[in-house]
Amino acid sequence: MFDRQKKGERAVLVLPHARGEGDAARRAEEFAELVRSAGAEVLASVSARVEDPNPRYYIGTGKAEEVAEAVRATEADVVLVDHLLTPVQERNLEKLLAVRVVDRAGLILDIFAQRARSHEGKLEVELAQLKHLATRLVRGWTHLERQRGGAIGLRGPGETQLETDRRLLGERVKMLTKRLEKVQVQRTQQRRARLRNTVPRVALVGYTNAGKSTLFNVLTEGEVFAANLLFATLDPTVHKIENLSCGPAVLADTVGFIRELPHDLVAAFRATLAEARDADLLLHVSDAADEERVRLHRVVDGVLEEIGAGDVPQLHVMNKIDMLREGEEGTRVGTEPRIVRDGEGRPTQVWLSARTGEGLDLLRQALGELLGGERVQTELQLPLSAGRLHARLRAAGAIAEESVDEHGWRLQIDAPRSVIAPLGGGHPQDAALLRGVLGSPDVP
Repeated sequence: MFDRQKKGERAVLVLPHARGEGDAARRAEEFAELVRSAGAEVLASVSARVEDPNPRYYIGTGKAEEVAEAVRATEADVVLVDHLLTPVQERNLEKLLAVRVVDRAGLILDIFAQRARSHEGKLEVELAQLKHLATRLVRGWTHLERQRGGAIGLRGPGETQLETDRRLLGERVKMLTKRLEKVQVQRTQQRRARLRNTVPRVALVGYTNAGKSTLFNVLTEGEVFAANLLFATLDPTVHKIENLSCGPAVLADTVGFIRELPHDLVAAFRATLAEARDADLLLHVSDAADEERVRLHRVVDGVLEEIGAGDVPQLHVMNKIDMLREGEEGTRVGTEPRIVRDGEGRPTQVWLSARTGEGLDLLRQALGELLGGERVQTELQLPLSAGRLHARLRAAGAIAEESVDEHGWRLQIDAPRSVIAPLGGGHPQDAALLRGVLGSPDVP
């Protein structure tokens, strides 16, 4: 066997594909971008047609030898395979190539490890990595020699180093799971607070590198890291959106999706993905200049189904209209900002550019329509004894103006009916005060 090297920045890529696979070039380009996002240098790539996967190497024996020759010629120290490998296939390739072999799942996990910034994100990444590693503790290291056990006569072999590693790994997984549960309880309490305030919740979702973080920053005046990298944003960030016709809303930026996202990663990032599952509306951001956007839509919808967010209403945001190609006559084709509506007049798509700001006003308009519904604009007199309802109205952003005297608060209410209606729930006195504004059918 061999000693695994700690370095891994000079890479040879293995690009398996099936016969007649139409998006093979796109897959190869995306994988190369993943590799660059991980900080590796691509020295060579080997394309391999795989109809029936070889149980030993996944790729054929001849292709495996071709990869070995490329490794020797380039002096690479890692081979990256654009497919999920079994532990046996990974081990056999490492034995043949005498360098580290990392499959697609391992590469994505490595990128996530580099991007994690929050305590929660780091815990989630480590948990996913350990679950992935647990299946790959298979004598790839020369230190896994057998330890001797017993006492006086050394009555036979004791615990192997492999078994020790597995036991320690299992203990670490249990510890991380408990720590994550505590963090998730805190995040759940934060989400419940937002629910109590009845502020509409919106989550940005989409294929990685579609421009979600740039859009998040311009909508919320936030400072989320945005760059032309896959998985530039990892940790969930939540800010308030102001200046909507429906009143304020909460916007969450989530991790970008990608095809064949490792299941261990989806399972570990429950807290991050819960922002999408618990949202009132999903902003499904797509790169309008990407010719594969329809297929990428299906990838994102598949992940949303997997995490239980498939039924959440969506507004499609076609971003990067400034990057669409010009037509033959030199005129811009399909690049104007616009709202696309369904047969009932509800917004279904907004075409915009988050980078230039074109169409952002249309997105705010569409959000106001979808989140607001019928607005209530009226005056409400509250006695001083109604402090609880006054606090709820303020927290919900329903008060446009107010004044106070010895008789109580005089409020100018301006908010969607759907925001105001739940505020009297559970308190008959508060519900009675709201009936004059909304009418009895709307107030619990």
